[in-house]
Amino acid sequence: MDKAMEESIYGALENVIDPELGIDIVNLGLVYGVNLDDEGNAGVEMTLTSMGCPMGPQIMGQVEHVLLELPEIKDVQIAIVWNPPWDKEKMSRYAKIALGVS
Repeated sequence: MDKAMEESIYGALENVIDPELGIDIVNLGLVYGVNLDDEGNAGVEMTLTSMGCPMGPQIMGQVEHVLLELPEIKDVQIAIVWNPPWDKEKMSRYAKIALGVS
């Protein structure tokens, strides 16, 4: 996958907002990696802020929706991982400022 496509995928994922925190999943640091094969199968490795996150299914549905809007993507596979665990240090400077986290 070239750099431009990777940026397109991350750009699309910035439209997925965590409904509880009001910040997108990329700036929250929830997306650990993305890939795209030659057949248009996208893979997203991500986590959630907690194992019991009630918004998990909604967030995953939004991830699939925004990625399928990209013409290069035909299918989306999402792998939820818990290792390494998410913490506030994974958030971007923007997210920390927006949430008042130091």
